[in-house]
Amino acid sequence: MRQARSRRRRAGWVAGLFLALLATAGTAQTGAVAAARPAPAATAAAMDTVAAMQPGWNLGNTLDAIPDETSWGNPPVTKALFDTVKSQGFRSVRIPVTWGNHQASQAPYTIDATFLSRVRQVADWAQADGLRVVLNVHHDSWQWINKMATDHDQVLARYNATWQQIATAFKDEPRTLLFESINEPAFDNADDARKAELVDELNTSFHSIVRASGGANAQRLLVLPTVGATPDQALMDDLATTIDGLDDPNLVATVHYYSFWPFSVNIAGYTRFDATVRQDMTDAFARMHDTFVAKGIPVYLGEYGLLSYPDYTHQDYVERGEALKYFEALGHTARVNGVTTALWDPFSLLNRETLRWRDPALFALIRASWTARSGTASSDRVYVRKAGAVTDQSLTLDLNGTSFRSLWEGGGKLAQGVDYTVSHDRLTLTAAALTRLTGDRAYGVNATLHARFSSGVPWRIDVTTYDPPVLADATGTTGAFAAPVQFRGDSLATMEAKYADGTGAGPAGWTSYQQFGTSFAPDYDGGTLDLTADFLHSLKDGVPVTLTFHFWSGTTLTYEVTRSGDEVTGTAVS
Repeated sequence: MRQARSRRRRAGWVAGLFLALLATAGTAQTGAVAAARPAPAATAAAMDTVAAMQPGWNLGNTLDAIPDETSWGNPPVTKALFDTVKSQGFRSVRIPVTWGNHQASQAPYTIDATFLSRVRQVADWAQADGLRVVLNVHHDSWQWINKMATDHDQVLARYNATWQQIATAFKDEPRTLLFESINEPAFDNADDARKAELVDELNTSFHSIVRASGGANAQRLLVLPTVGATPDQALMDDLATTIDGLDDPNLVATVHYYSFWPFSVNIAGYTRFDATVRQDMTDAFARMHDTFVAKGIPVYLGEYGLLSYPDYTHQDYVERGEALKYFEALGHTARVNGVTTALWDPFSLLNRETLRWRDPALFALIRASWTARSGTASSDRVYVRKAGAVTDQSLTLDLNGTSFRSLWEGGGKLAQGVDYTVSHDRLTLTAAALTRLTGDRAYGVNATLHARFSSGVPWRIDVTTYDPPVLADATGTTGAFAAPVQFRGDSLATMEAKYADGTGAGPAGWTSYQQFGTSFAPDYDGGTLDLTADFLHSLKDGVPVTLTFHFWSGTTLTYEVTRSGDEVTGTAVS
């Protein structure tokens, strides 16, 4: 789908940034740019306005879709959509718009009047519901603006003409409408210093055009991004310098956050929302706060989520419970740092056809995070072996400032001291309770429990019967290879690939743990573990590769594959 294609583009530059950061020390340190300047009284108004926009939601993959509104699978926008968004507690909507497919590619770069009218209609519907709106220039960033380093004058002329037309068309809209200069600006054939110069030039030109266009644009809040909308310290320092130089109290800084990249896409063994992933979040939001918020410059987190979750078109690449912990922590971390958030939603959260949440429990946790903490646990699964005696099973509770209250199955409350015990942060399910809960011990989820805490939403725990999966030999080609497997109630976490000398095998040469969904994926219904063409083509010809499949029960299985030309053989290793 086109949404997945656009996400792969984002993942590519995030991967590049991640590898660059590994080689760069000190990027997590807060810079001294835009040091304490007395905040004008109007700045407080900007801070208050952006605070009132919390929480926000993105109308993703719609007016930004290429070439048309419905091209990426969403239905046309209706007023009822915004009625729903408002009723669910959102206070603002970011409306990404790709203008280039509805605009002449030569001067004077005229935007199609019908499309411009449609954008106005959608923005007005949202404002009629009392929602503040952020309107931007979106995928144009990689369609034509990215060529600015080598085609400077023409790109700048088109960018200026685009904003002159938008600013003129919306100049009499109320200040509940905000303009964002450009989404995730990226530039080909430019080093970091040149990229900083170019995004500063675009932001500054955007500011001048809007302010000179008259009407409400004279004091409209304007949203300015870093290069790539990335919350790296050096990039935010560059933006802080731009904002300081413009000396305008009605400016807003914007960045995006999709978590620690290896966790966000499930690569390099980062399957859990662990201490490293948490620290990345803590540091990113602290940088936003210290660089902008503490100096009276509001921050609008224009997009947040995970690059590989949720997506209802395939099984989860990030384990659901680990993803829930991320969303819960993000709501809290943004709140304590004074950052207003806008949830990225291309189609996998709110079903635009039914106007219902695809995963109500996920949204309930996100909504709770806007005002409170929810308790979680070290896992949302308890695995019980089918072949063997049932024993006590324990989880570590992440209380997040709450206190544990009780454990439930459906409408029934479990008996503390009999069905389970709690010692400090350790929840233990007794063997007697697990024997009852697993019943006839059929493979898969036998019972679902909910741990209730003093605030927030309950934490779901699936009691699952399993036995170690069983792999079988197979042959195939570099175009299609599937190893037969009996999953027997278990679920795959990740795959490690190594040559005999210990070096990693696969497209991600910097790690032996390959990317879920890109190099491999389980087919639970079909009973196979599938290796992708990208992974197989990357293997050395005639050289065996040892695959280690890691499952959520803790089971690991070893498998050997060898590519010989276009032929692939796979052998299960005892």
